[in-house]
Amino acid sequence: MKFKSYEETLKTLKNSIKPCEKIQKVAITSALNRILAVDIIAKENYPQYETSAMDGYACKFSDLSDGKLKILGDIPAGTNPMNIGLKDGECIKTFTGSLMCKNSDTLIPIENVDVKDGYIFINQGVKKGFAVRKIGESYKKDDILIRKGTKLSYSEIALLAELGEFHISVFMKPKVGVLATGSEIRDLGEALQTPAQIHSSNHIAIASMLELMGCEAVILPIIKDEKNLVKEAIINGIKSCDMLITTGGVSVGDYDFVKSSLKENCEILVDGAAIKPGRHIKIAKFNDKYIFALPGFPYSAMVMCVLYVRVLINELFCIKEENEIEAILSQDYVKKTEFLEFTACNITFKDGKVFANLEGKKSGSSAIINNLNNNAALLICPLEKKDGLKKGEVVKVLKML
Repeated sequence: MKFKSYEETLKTLKNSIKPCEKIQKVAITSALNRILAVDIIAKENYPQYETSAMDGYACKFSDLSDGKLKILGDIPAGTNPMNIGLKDGECIKTFTGSLMCKNSDTLIPIENVDVKDGYIFINQGVKKGFAVRKIGESYKKDDILIRKGTKLSYSEIALLAELGEFHISVFMKPKVGVLATGSEIRDLGEALQTPAQIHSSNHIAIASMLELMGCEAVILPIIKDEKNLVKEAIINGIKSCDMLITTGGVSVGDYDFVKSSLKENCEILVDGAAIKPGRHIKIAKFNDKYIFALPGFPYSAMVMCVLYVRVLINELFCIKEENEIEAILSQDYVKKTEFLEFTACNITFKDGKVFANLEGKKSGSSAIINNLNNNAALLICPLEKKDGLKKGEVVKVLKML
């Protein structure tokens, strides 16, 4: 069987996607990791008025050469000093965040003066405009501050609070079912009764990745390798969710029933790809809902989640992120197949340069799940690099989540 290239399968997937139109309002206190559905635009300059950036004395710069200024009073933060104007030779005590009073243009820090008998004596001068936040210094009216498709972190939420935006529009989280298949796997808490049995890690890992992508993951019961059970679980799973991810049963074995179930009941978009790992991946649609059938090996399943599921989620939510970076390879990489290869690597930074290395990464089976530990990334070895990659070569690396 001749597999399509990764680029061809991505194009097929992207061409089938319609951006999400399901939007809801949430309080910013519940908005962490939600995906913004609209641009956030500044309604006014910030700050709206010149503001003190530290504790000190507001004054006219032209008066500093006198070395001595009369203290007019003080302006605690939150006080409006707009009707207070400085005359020549005067200053006013001002605090961090306070508005600057009329006629003042510079702030002398408390540390730079001595105070005696209602006057300050300047022992160290400053430049004009020192410690004064100008109007619109943070942002100006009509600036786009946060773009649609941004995953909201603590910093964006802080900005929303500063703007007075308490309720915001975010994309509704798609409910994604995670279905692990295999007669040999057991769920967490179940005892292994024979040496042939293993605990499933796929459904836990995939569900965690989906949550990081902004989805609501629903872990479905593990299904044995029985054709009717697999078929029924897939149909029920996709009907109860917005999307379904299965693991296992996609290869060419006698008990790989996910593949046949999809072909009987769904529109197949992608039937394998010329990549390692994951060449037997299947992507299908059932009544406009996506089904991703991933390999049973946990490492392969997680890599496929990054290579394909993340692409779908980003397109649905209009997320614009650059996940591919360039790095200098720290040791040779020997290519193992004729396909495009993605292999776990480490990313380090030294002297302003990015390096990719394979230290601690075991070669061999796609079952080696711990290769993805410690914030691993994916080294990309292109089709044309038939002999692999050489130490010192500039390579492309794909960031995980």
